Amino acid sequence: MRRWRSLPLRHPVAESEQFRRRALLAGVGVGVALLALALGYGRLQLLLHEHYATRSDDNRIRLDPIVPARGLIFDRNGVLLADNAPAYRLDIVAERVDDMPALIAALRERVAISDDELRRFEAARKGARRFKPVTLKSKLDEHEIARLAVDRHRFPGVEVVPYLTRRYPFGDLAAHIVGYVGRIDQDDVDAMEARGESRFTALPHIGKTGLERYYEARLRGDVGHQEVETNVENRPLRVLRRHEARPGEDLHLSIDIRLQQAMVEAFDGQHGAAVAIDPRSGEILAMVSLPSYDPNLFVGGISFADYRRLNEDVARPLFNRNVLGGFPPGSTLKPFVALAGLEEGLITPTSTVRSTGAFRLPGQAREYRDWRAGGHGVVDLRESLAQSVNTYYFDLALRLGIDRIASDLGRMGFGRPTGVDLAGEARGVLPSRAWKQGRLRQPWFPGETVIAGIGQGYWVVTPLQLAQGTAMLAGDGWLRRPHLVRATQAGFGAPRVPVPQPAPQRVVADAAHLAAVNDGLVATMHGPTGTGQRAAAGAWYRMAGKTGTAQRVGRRGTERLDPNALPYHLRHQALFVGFAPAEAPTIALALVVEHGGSGSGAAAPVARRILDAWMGSPPAAAPAAAEPASEAVPP
Repeated sequence: MRRWRSLPLRHPVAESEQFRRRALLAGVGVGVALLALALGYGRLQLLLHEHYATRSDDNRIRLDPIVPARGLIFDRNGVLLADNAPAYRLDIVAERVDDMPALIAALRERVAISDDELRRFEAARKGARRFKPVTLKSKLDEHEIARLAVDRHRFPGVEVVPYLTRRYPFGDLAAHIVGYVGRIDQDDVDAMEARGESRFTALPHIGKTGLERYYEARLRGDVGHQEVETNVENRPLRVLRRHEARPGEDLHLSIDIRLQQAMVEAFDGQHGAAVAIDPRSGEILAMVSLPSYDPNLFVGGISFADYRRLNEDVARPLFNRNVLGGFPPGSTLKPFVALAGLEEGLITPTSTVRSTGAFRLPGQAREYRDWRAGGHGVVDLRESLAQSVNTYYFDLALRLGIDRIASDLGRMGFGRPTGVDLAGEARGVLPSRAWKQGRLRQPWFPGETVIAGIGQGYWVVTPLQLAQGTAMLAGDGWLRRPHLVRATQAGFGAPRVPVPQPAPQRVVADAAHLAAVNDGLVATMHGPTGTGQRAAAGAWYRMAGKTGTAQRVGRRGTERLDPNALPYHLRHQALFVGFAPAEAPTIALALVVEHGGSGSGAAAPVARRILDAWMGSPPAAAPAAAEPASEAVPP
């Protein structure tokens, strides 16, 4: 039997060598791992320290904007026209809400949220970033605030935010001047970001119309912020740093709110517009557009029903007639045409024209009529204004020609914006050959020059342009920029800083020409034949003025129309321009009564009531003017 030799099962030397190799490899691996870990920690601690520290702070530090107090608006006597009232709003941060419909439903059980508010919220939320708060409801009452405070833990992402809301104490009285603020919408956000003003998107409101819009940059101030440490639920723990906001500047206006009220009352419910200017400075003393509206409706977000009611009203309460409206000036243009004729050397104060009741162009059968049947006889400049004689201005317009009319009256401020500190001012229409060719692609005809002389045809002026021109007549022939803001003020106790105005422009070369025109305007109101004598009767002061009527319907052939016999919507526009006192004017006025019928019958009495309010009570010894004789109603 063969015997097997036994072999050893272990090899100590080989095993030792194998273990040594494995240990070496393991050591190298561990070393590499430790080195990698060290490098990783080193990178985090040294290279990425600021990055991750910032991210860590972002998780626990919240930047809350500090909204500045909006600047206040005062009238010339310090009466507050726009102020800030404390209020609370309900904001929602979509990023922190898991189920928005359920949250809204729960909130509506505790807070009165209208369908309009909900629609505005959804519209705003679509355009907003998820981490930015969106307002669901403004002006929470104290009961709603209390109910939300009790169940605060049930509403993640919901914040009750204190803020200052805009308030207009006089409501509709100064709405077209002061304007209103409204919620910032996406269009506002886009415009701000395009201008590099994204920080202002934190503001709850922005000026939408009037002075609130024009002086938005001054009124809003500068947004501040505070760094707030929060917990994991993003609730504030403490304020780390605070960078204060800079309040907006206050505006001090030239408006006298008492005259503003008197101006509204003078219209006695009629629709129209009026502007009163200090001819010595260009300051607007009062300006109304009727009917008006309550700007407080827009501050917290106007309801769809209220906006529809205002927007669809045929009387257009949202429309500022003084700045955006346009009317044919009618006979209120005659003083300016007369001044152009004097300046061009075509007439003198003693130049006369015979008015027979009808005017014809050479070789034409068409008649251009005076308002008085049979005419006014031979009249000079003074009587042409006092009696509003059309024939005088038919003849003068034809001698001037449309080119000189356009040039001279353009210098007097017509056909261009006045520069008033309100946005969107209309230019009106200053008829000329170039304008007609560019607009209608038609040549100019002599008959159009004739009617241009009495403010008819293509003429369109704003009440503000008429007021500026009238202030020029009352202010020694200087054309001044009408303006509403006299000064700004950087907070209570700070000095008032006057708002600089452009230098006035000299319009009238010869003071005697201006005196001749103004003499005719005084005769209009106080002369025995003046068209405005009835309105001026009994006044303790002397005034200068001119009535006007802008026709809405024409007459056929020789037919004469009684404007007061027409249906209301077809009645002529009644206009008036004037100033007082005649010797040293402190107020220049232009107004239009819509559908008034005639300037002497409707507009002049309104003007008298406004001027009386400005001039105040008469001195004890002031004699009253004599009562005028009865006469046919002029334009």
